[in-house]
Amino acid sequence: MNIIQGGVCAAKGFTANGIHCGIRKNKSKRDLSLIFSEKRAATAAVYTTNLVKGAPIAVTKKNISDGYAQAVICNSGNANTCNANGVEIATEMCNLLSEEINIPAEDIVVASTGVIGEVLDINPIKNGIPELVKGLGDNSAFAAEGIMTTDTVKKEIAVSFEIDGKECRIGGIAKGSGMIHPNMATMLVFITTDCAVSPEMLQKALSTDIQDTFNMTSVDGDTSTNDMVTILANGMAGNTEITAGSEDFKTFMKALNTVTVYLCRNIAADGEGATKLVECKVQGAKTKQQAKLAAKSVICSSLVKAAMFGSDANWGRVLCALGYGVKDLNPDTVSVSFRSAKGEIPVCVQGAGVPFSEDKAKEILLENEVEILVNLGVGDCDACAWGCDLTYDYVRINGDYRT
Repeated sequence: MNIIQGGVCAAKGFTANGIHCGIRKNKSKRDLSLIFSEKRAATAAVYTTNLVKGAPIAVTKKNISDGYAQAVICNSGNANTCNANGVEIATEMCNLLSEEINIPAEDIVVASTGVIGEVLDINPIKNGIPELVKGLGDNSAFAAEGIMTTDTVKKEIAVSFEIDGKECRIGGIAKGSGMIHPNMATMLVFITTDCAVSPEMLQKALSTDIQDTFNMTSVDGDTSTNDMVTILANGMAGNTEITAGSEDFKTFMKALNTVTVYLCRNIAADGEGATKLVECKVQGAKTKQQAKLAAKSVICSSLVKAAMFGSDANWGRVLCALGYGVKDLNPDTVSVSFRSAKGEIPVCVQGAGVPFSEDKAKEILLENEVEILVNLGVGDCDACAWGCDLTYDYVRINGDYRT
């Protein structure tokens, strides 16, 4: 398994592009992206659990109900959510791309991200699609930029791996900085691979993976209306198609997980206003579910997040979050440490504080990547969750996001 360049264009047969078409006022910001596969690809997706959903989700669900797609189109700057004509606009995006690129409209994944409740004008998209298609090439970075909203950095990765004696590649791009608390942020993730995988096994792989990746990521506790993770597999690597659980399927799952974990960490680190990535690793739980609840409860705690911003080793807030977030918790068996590139320091052992150097703790917590290590002391199950600190800038960004 090797990290390679190329993002969503690393896999054979995939090209991409991103342009500014005029949805966003800032002309330096790309706001329309396209990913295209030379061949029709097996396709799987997972979506937000929010009952208020963006119109593109309904259209995408219908389009890929047969398990296949060939292109992804996504705009930023407007979520196309809670609009009377939202489905019509999302459908028209597919129709316009279909005419320009000569594939069925039903083979197109459509997505939107941005402000909720504002009408999406189709004209900038209509006028921009010819340029978008014309510029298709090795432009994963442009596509990654075109789906960004409050993101400060583009998020992309690709890896190579071997299946059935063939080199396969898988790559992804993501956007997500605020409203990130997926339960399957406004989080969008698009993944491409040239590995041959049946639609059924592709859906199984994605639905399994997200339970320990995107569903364990939180910036602010808000589940978006537009969250979507989509993967296309066009089979151009030439391996024998994966149609059942096997060693090849395990290899594919490992490659997929490498991509998704990287994107999760980048989404959390780029949380709105964030200054550091916070990772909570839990071990010693009775069950996997208990471990996951514990890790995510700590990551989601506003008080823990604020303490991380202040580099304050206020470990009592960790215990507090565990106490309201984990059923059957035994506080007397819980231990907590903080760790970063500057070292590790125990602050709580079996439910009670232990003497530690505040200066050393501050040094550890000042790093831009911090780990909160929790041992529940009652079993052998573990889990990991990703989040960020809570800063003044988060309120500033979201106080006038729409205006």
